[in-house]
Amino acid sequence: MTVTAPKGFEAAGVAAGLKSTGKPDVAVIVNRGPLKVGAAVFTSNRAKANPILWSQQAIADGTVEAIVLNSGGANCFTGSFGFQTTHQTAEKAADLLGVSAGDILVCSTGLIGTGDEVFRGKVLSGTEAAIADLDPEGGQAAAEAIMTTDSRSKTATVSGEGWTIGGIAKGAGMLAPGLATMLVVLTTDAVLGAEEADAHLRVATAVSFDRLDSDGCMSTNDQVTLLASGASGADPDPDAFREALITICGDLASQLQQDAEGASHDITIEVVGAASEDDAVTVGRSVARNNLFKAAIFGNDPNWGRVLAAIGTTDAAFDPYDVDVSFNGVRVCHAGGPDRPREEVDLTPRATHILIDLRTGDAAATILTNDLTHDYVHENSAYSS
Repeated sequence: MTVTAPKGFEAAGVAAGLKSTGKPDVAVIVNRGPLKVGAAVFTSNRAKANPILWSQQAIADGTVEAIVLNSGGANCFTGSFGFQTTHQTAEKAADLLGVSAGDILVCSTGLIGTGDEVFRGKVLSGTEAAIADLDPEGGQAAAEAIMTTDSRSKTATVSGEGWTIGGIAKGAGMLAPGLATMLVVLTTDAVLGAEEADAHLRVATAVSFDRLDSDGCMSTNDQVTLLASGASGADPDPDAFREALITICGDLASQLQQDAEGASHDITIEVVGAASEDDAVTVGRSVARNNLFKAAIFGNDPNWGRVLAAIGTTDAAFDPYDVDVSFNGVRVCHAGGPDRPREEVDLTPRATHILIDLRTGDAAATILTNDLTHDYVHENSAYSS
């Protein structure tokens, strides 16, 4: 049941005609309480979509009654008309639910720069239809309604002592870090305060979604939201809840990686032996964003020289002539020089593991990415056509 697995939540997903396929494209998730706690992290892109601008204001008091999400249009760079559309969406949901518009979050995803009266009308009518269709088992429908180029919905649940966390996510392209990297809604029936929820969410996203760097492209619409109903009555151990939230965020991030546009390899870049965790992240991300490395993986080529060339562009503390690099368990580079023959490396499996040992300290971090394929280029060359 995903976001409706925790007690106190209802959801729906309906087809409002935003997608030419006729598939669901508007979702609503409502928190029935007794608590109405909300927290969110947003893209750090300076170019922000209208729903982000609205939701950043709405989340300020830590109270959220519901969230409305649409696919089929990003409502970004659509001027004052676009912001009015977001405002009217919140007002429509608030009026139907009998709550304040300032406690409604709005998310949109799709093509940037498009939006007219027809778009607005479909979003508003879809919001009304979804609220009329709210169901305690409507989480899967909501997960399907937020999909764009996704080939499948992404859902997850995890349970603790008397409480549950549920989640849905969408994303297959423009997956790069900036506080959040796609649209994600997480719900829990645990008893949480707004500040506590915000702190837990930021820790969890920092080590999950923020380390998913599929194509190095940051979206204008990224948002990860956590809603807490308190309906279980369970006051969770903070450490246990945080670990559970990290687990579910990691699960969803992995699902997003595995559905990345056109990818043929899911690449885990594990950096160990770093002087600091920040250094490990910096090194891992330099490889994840290196097109020569990504193209080599697509060609099943364990070209470790491209790894060293990529990490040499960073300011992390290490000696490039003392680094070890392994591809799928075969150490092909030792102390900055050749080690095992490249022919021993099998890169035909989709799951690909790169281990980089900086041999400098005890810190580590893992970055998730994908290869660069013909299919990725083709899909994104024709995205708006």
